[in-house]
Amino acid sequence: MFDSAVAWLAARGRTGQWGGVPFSAQPRRIETISGWAAGDGMRIAEVGGEPAGCMVVGGPVEYVAPAPEPELYVQGLVIDQRFAGHGVGGALLEHAVVEAGRLGVGLLRVDCYAGDDGRLVRYYEGQGFTRAEPFRVGAWPGQVLQRQVVLQDR
Repeated sequence: MFDSAVAWLAARGRTGQWGGVPFSAQPRRIETISGWAAGDGMRIAEVGGEPAGCMVVGGPVEYVAPAPEPELYVQGLVIDQRFAGHGVGGALLEHAVVEAGRLGVGLLRVDCYAGDDGRLVRYYEGQGFTRAEPFRVGAWPGQVLQRQVVLQDR
C-alpha cells in the first residue's frame, strides 16, 4: 500500500511527503512497517474482501511534543490507491475515534506532511481534526492535528 501511495504521489510531482523511492526498497521503512505489523495497533480496511487501507494507532511518536492529556495517536495511515475515493481513510479515522472513546481517551492526534499546497492538512481538517502545532523533522514540514473524542461508557 505504501508503495502504491509513493508511486501515486511521485506521478503527480508530489515527492516532498515520502520521496519517490518505494518503501519496500528502503530498509528503515521496512523496519518501521514490520514493527507496526508485529504490534497490536495495525488496522486494515477492506473493500470487497481486498485490503484497501492501513492505519496504525498507539502512543505518541517521538518527534512531536506529547499532549498534555492521555491520547491515542494515529502513527500511520495509507490507502491503496486503487481504492482512492472510496472513503477508506475516513472510515479508518472514524474507527480510531470510536476506539479512543472505548479506551476512555479523550484526544486523538495525527501528524502529516504540511508542505506543498497543504492539501493533506486540509484533508484531516475535513475529517474533523483541528491544527495543533507545526513541527519539522530536518527540512520536512509537518503538522500535528487533533480531534476531541466523546468518551464511551465502559
